[in-house]
Amino acid sequence: MKKMNVESFNLDHTKVAAPYVRLAGEKTGANGDTIRKYDIRFKQPNKEHMEMPGLHSLEHMMAEHSRNHSDQIIDIGPMGCQTGYYLSLINHDDYEDVLNIIENTLKDVIEADEVPACNEVQCGWAASHSLEGAKELAREMLAKKDEWHQVFAEETV
Repeated sequence: MKKMNVESFNLDHTKVAAPYVRLAGEKTGANGDTIRKYDIRFKQPNKEHMEMPGLHSLEHMMAEHSRNHSDQIIDIGPMGCQTGYYLSLINHDDYEDVLNIIENTLKDVIEADEVPACNEVQCGWAASHSLEGAKELAREMLAKKDEWHQVFAEETV
């Protein structure tokens, strides 16, 4: 296949085994700051996906709650394929700490009583939310935390 400009377009999605958390990119700016982007994959590509109301609410909740665990977060945003999120951090290179940030954020989601900014003033599609959907996605991901390190399915010989 032709090499693409977008890192994830060069990833063989048939070889990955969700859920996982992987470093998907790294850029260093002119002043030495480093931005690292992580692929937080909740669902197996081309086999399953997150429904929009739960995905949307989980995005709001992770965006808000993750910043309680790190001041180095730039952004958390959903993938258009609805299988995961991208997390970008500045000047943070500790993968294990990234996993802890994600774990603690998902625990916050499970304990939450509401979806932050779930209204027409603060959200562009306020009618499309599901607190319970977000909590279920968080529970599913946390239940497989031991698998987050393994990105690719083990090949059998």
